[in-house]
Amino acid sequence: MVREIVYDPKILRKKSVEATEADVSVAVDLVDTLQANLDRYPGLAACMIGEHKRIIAIAKGAMVIVMLNPKILMQSGEYIAREECPVLGKVELVKRYKSIRLLWQDAKMKEHVALVDGYRAEVIQHMIDHCNGRMI
Repeated sequence: MVREIVYDPKILRKKSVEATEADVSVAVDLVDTLQANLDRYPGLAACMIGEHKRIIAIAKGAMVIVMLNPKILMQSGEYIAREECPVLGKVELVKRYKSIRLLWQDAKMKEHVALVDGYRAEVIQHMIDHCNGRMI
């Protein structure tokens, strides 16, 4: 189900909790919402649809990848990124890493590890910030 995007900073600053199997419906809604908004968002965190669960969805072309409980295990290539958060409507300078090793669970709670770099790594870092209640 496509949900409304949340713009309220009070809601977005709240930290998210670990996702469980019971939260798969939130992950499905997050994917549906991102697919409906691919022209505006390269990724979404569950808090952006009003659910404070550690779930993110990332666009990979027309496909959307959903990640439950994403955790950065390793990072390298520090740089300062000029990022815009469409939810907040502002641009900020923020520390990011060119390459990250990421651990997450899929909708069946199976663990995955991958090395992600470039723009997709930046988007994932931004979405994890949202899970942590950090807004740029």
